Amino acid sequence: MSITLFIILASLLLIAGYLVVIYNNLVAIKHRVTKSWSNIDVLLKQRHDELPKLVATCKQYMGYEQDTLEKVVSARNSVANARESQNMNALGAAETELRSGLGKLFALAEDYPELKANDSFQHLQGRITDLENSIADRRELYNDAVNINNTRIEQFPDVLIASRFNFKAHELLEFAEAELSDVNVNALFNS
Repeated sequence: MSITLFIILASLLLIAGYLVVIYNNLVAIKHRVTKSWSNIDVLLKQRHDELPKLVATCKQYMGYEQDTLEKVVSARNSVANARESQNMNALGAAETELRSGLGKLFALAEDYPELKANDSFQHLQGRITDLENSIADRRELYNDAVNINNTRIEQFPDVLIASRFNFKAHELLEFAEAELSDVNVNALFNS
């Protein structure tokens, strides 16, 4: 075997190995996005299960706040539908609506001392707040994984492998601008 043939075969082997490494990295990134979404999904399901308990507890004390309770239930259903369809835009909007409703509900609870003193309400409020914080943390990890995925499938030479094997971009999970702005606490109490 001549040295030229050996160099050509070695070069082809190196290129093939490099392409395999790119492919394997893209697969790992794709699965990281899937895993990150699954982590959010678990927390959303847990919160979904806790909200009816919170609403039921509040109904015992907040007879005049039926509209707020109905908005929380409606938003909960919107989140569930968006979560099941994995529609990130709809989920972001529904999450914003739900968080707003929960914020209003918790603010209105201040007007009901018996409710605030209820052990079940305190437990559920703490549990939902903890879930909200965990969802925010997981959303950050998910968006990071999506950003890495979307960047890699557009970069050269990864784009060659990504387009050949049909790797897709994913949507970021973003909440509406209202979620990012300052909360008008006076408006919550005067609603």
